Amino acid sequence: MDPIETFLTAKSFALAGASRDPEKYGNRILRALVASGRNVFPLNPNATVIEGIQAYDSIGKLPEVPESLSIVTPPHVTRLVVEQAIRAGVKNLWMQPGAEDLQASKQARESGLNVIDDGSCVLVLLAIESRARSQ
Repeated sequence: MDPIETFLTAKSFALAGASRDPEKYGNRILRALVASGRNVFPLNPNATVIEGIQAYDSIGKLPEVPESLSIVTPPHVTRLVVEQAIRAGVKNLWMQPGAEDLQASKQARESGLNVIDDGSCVLVLLAIESRARSQ
């Protein structure tokens, strides 16, 4: 299975950088994951509810460890999120365009995580997946 397929076939997801602002990618990705039928936990230290879903301030506060974590944060925050993900036991990371950090990628790979950090966007893949389901 390729890295993206491994990420997308997980049973649970979290989104670091989830946003209440419907114009931001952190909100668009959350809505796309939910619309695809995935169980997703929004992560945002400044919100308690996003799109009607309880939000959490850190991975350690989640009710379960997500298998896959999408990251939509500035690179300096990405490093902290990746450290939390490694400690928690997350298996798959997808650093969305603009969230990539070489140090965080290296650390995640050395810890055995499946890492997607090539500039690809989960929104594009979810849209393709949605079109395929509707045909």
